[in-house]
Amino acid sequence: MLPPEHGGRLRAAARKWDIPLEQWLDLSTGINPLGWPVPVIPEEVWRRLPEPDDGLEQRIRQWLGAPDASACMPIAGSQAAIMALPRLRSPCRVGVPSPGYEEHGHCWVAGGHWVTGITGEQLVSNDETWLDELDVLVLINPNNPTGQLIDPHRLLGWHDRLQRRGGWLIVDEAFIDASPEFSVGFATDRPGLAAMRSLGKFFGLAGLRAGAVAGDPDIVGRLGQVLGPWSVSGPARFVMSRVLADHPWRAATAERLNSESRRLSECLSRHGLDGSTGTALFRYVRDSRAADIATALARQGILVREFEDPAALRFGLPGSEPEWARFERALYLSRLY
Repeated sequence: MLPPEHGGRLRAAARKWDIPLEQWLDLSTGINPLGWPVPVIPEEVWRRLPEPDDGLEQRIRQWLGAPDASACMPIAGSQAAIMALPRLRSPCRVGVPSPGYEEHGHCWVAGGHWVTGITGEQLVSNDETWLDELDVLVLINPNNPTGQLIDPHRLLGWHDRLQRRGGWLIVDEAFIDASPEFSVGFATDRPGLAAMRSLGKFFGLAGLRAGAVAGDPDIVGRLGQVLGPWSVSGPARFVMSRVLADHPWRAATAERLNSESRRLSECLSRHGLDGSTGTALFRYVRDSRAADIATALARQGILVREFEDPAALRFGLPGSEPEWARFERALYLSRLY
């Protein structure tokens, strides 16, 4: 199987459009452009093996609001859990959001499971019988790329329905940090439930490859056995411990990102891209002209994420006032309205 495509392939865009790398404005990912300022990492951190008793698990527990009975574990980005979780079950029926982050379905299919796409309309319908056709539901909350949010108590109702048959609910919360009231972290001690988080999006630390999973101790324990020792580097653990303790930065950043997401939505509307949905870190617009719009912007050195089915675009946040001005000017010159 061909691997899914992702945003952020800036070097490929530079080659395709023959525009030098440093001249691009990359809006193709949902990564905070003003991420947490990483301090100097002490030399001894580089020389020692990672130590599991460094207090990081407790920081993760506080971050997710997880109860004492749940298991918490750092991982090398949520991608590590996405790839490993299918190995914990025999072939079964798995539901994944459609559209959604394609690595979920890709990895479950690669693991020999039968995967069904679950639409946004199904997720809000009063008819929930589709759950009875599944053994595992993977839910992205908020969804990437649509931004759809599901109330956590509804999710827990679905979990109860699945768990009665030994099923699992896996919740990908990579984009939830600006709306933590929607997290299921508080319920991650329940059998058959796990939630994963990432430091790559809200915290702007995608290159660190760091995240966490909290949930049913049986699931998390088996996941740890698959991932093996030292699955997260010592420098990554050092950074994680400190960024998760920086509560003032997190609060200020959530407020700023939510404000800038509204600004981006209004900007798109001014240029004929109405009705966007999304999260604090990106906006998503369904539009039959998506391919043409992406091309028009790329010719001006602006990279956005294009989707084909349905035709849509995802726009990340500019990181400075000059970038905002450049983006708005490019939309105007593209004559989209």
